[in-house]
Amino acid sequence: MKLARIGVFFDKQASFSLWADQKNIFERYIIEVLEHARIPYDLVDSLSAIQQFNILIVAVAKDDDATRKTLLHYVSLGGTIINYGGLDFLAEDLNCKSLPKIKKGYADLHLEFHQESSLRFLHAAPWECLETNTLIEKGNIREENLAALQQFSVGKGLIDRWAIHIPESIVAFQQGTAPVTEDGIPAPDGTANLDEGILKADDGFELDWEKDREHTETGIPYFSQPYADLWREVILEHLLQRVLDQNLTLPFVEPWPSGIDQIAMISHDSDLNVEESAEAALKVLEEIGVCSTWCMIAPGYSSEMYEKVKQAGHELAFHYNALETEGGSWSEEEFNAQLAWLKKAISENDVISNKNHYTRFEGWGELFRWCERNGIEVDQTRGPSKKGNVGFPFGTCKPYFPVAWADEHNRFYNVLEIGFLTQDLNHETLADTSVIQPFLEKVKRVNGVAHFLFHQIHIYNKPAVRKAIIEVAETAKAEGFTFWTSKQINEWERARRTVQLTMEGEKVKVSSDREMDDLVVWIPVKEGSESDCVYKFGIPGIRQIVKAESIKI
Repeated sequence: MKLARIGVFFDKQASFSLWADQKNIFERYIIEVLEHARIPYDLVDSLSAIQQFNILIVAVAKDDDATRKTLLHYVSLGGTIINYGGLDFLAEDLNCKSLPKIKKGYADLHLEFHQESSLRFLHAAPWECLETNTLIEKGNIREENLAALQQFSVGKGLIDRWAIHIPESIVAFQQGTAPVTEDGIPAPDGTANLDEGILKADDGFELDWEKDREHTETGIPYFSQPYADLWREVILEHLLQRVLDQNLTLPFVEPWPSGIDQIAMISHDSDLNVEESAEAALKVLEEIGVCSTWCMIAPGYSSEMYEKVKQAGHELAFHYNALETEGGSWSEEEFNAQLAWLKKAISENDVISNKNHYTRFEGWGELFRWCERNGIEVDQTRGPSKKGNVGFPFGTCKPYFPVAWADEHNRFYNVLEIGFLTQDLNHETLADTSVIQPFLEKVKRVNGVAHFLFHQIHIYNKPAVRKAIIEVAETAKAEGFTFWTSKQINEWERARRTVQLTMEGEKVKVSSDREMDDLVVWIPVKEGSESDCVYKFGIPGIRQIVKAESIKI
């Protein structure tokens, strides 16, 4: 099978016009979806270059007659276009009309795509088709009973248009729909008082308190669906289906190295900085055989304790404190000063991970810019601050690179975000250990990171919390999870993103500027023997461990 050529089209002039009007182009997030999977693709900004592609993902196109004619001509010759919520200028050509926009809702895709539940979305632009003789409709926008995906036949090719702005919805789940400038809406059941007067990451979350939470057997409410990660799967499954329809293939790199099925992570925040609490944490971590990430806040521990932490194999990280009530402030100067203190205190020049104290967060990209300028490559701030919003309040458990606002042309920040699921299980004001199993099941489902936060002080003075960290480790290991620090996750994710996949005849060629002999590549095939095939998204494929040479399919 030959490798499909995938193009992602951003009209250059249209993009700069939108940015000049301070309009976001979150369609750019399709780049992050493809980059994470390491799917081979090309960015295109000129219509003159599109004929070389088997499939063209049209992200941003100019609304003019020349663009309309060129895209229709490309499809008529056998090309396939995929689009997410746009292309209104083609509606009339396809015998459709635009309907009112839908701000948020749920899509049922389980009959056509491998999703177990309805997926929440945060923006849709549906069409009504006036003629149906050349139309295939898939999925259902539940509230309006409208098609989620419509396929049109034009000449020898196809146009697949999603009514749902999928990349934009992914960004909205992970980062919100606007900068954080005010308190969020509290949970109606009193389990999450987001309106306490402290700006933080979860003030900007976009899930529904009633529709998106489930309860454990002990009554703990939790956000149960990693919607952003599931939408990523929909994008990939749909793209691979179209590739195989053309008798082509499109390999990608699996998330974790050979021999590791899924990743778990434990981090700590050193609040109160009691030396005995550090000793207690070291002891229990040795007992459970886990290396963790220690986020340090001033005034910190003794130099002797830092050496013990490092000698035990744990990562020392930053815990930026912007709480005004504790003498902190939200400013780059304060961030820089606190980080300088930490580097001196731990005798380390390279600190690559941060988590903000109390998940303090303001604006949109300020924190990520501060991290970039200081060599902080990982942030862990985006997690729940309350008992009632644990789980997946940001719709994800995958490591991802956040996208900037329109004033920075929606670039990607060079900061890997690794959010957490919950903190200090069994603490009397927080969730109990009944959430462990459902969290691990959902993380395993999407090959993400099961990140649990435990403060050293609570491990020290609350036996129930100490018991909980042991239960997390034992349960996760029994479920096949491998524990890594944030530094390890960051190093692996950045290394695997250097991998390039190409085809030479019927062989997949894998190249990278780094030593990576334990990559796993999955190559979709039209059909194959049950003994050879590994199914993803319901699609058969061949799974191979890469050791520098090519893979024959």
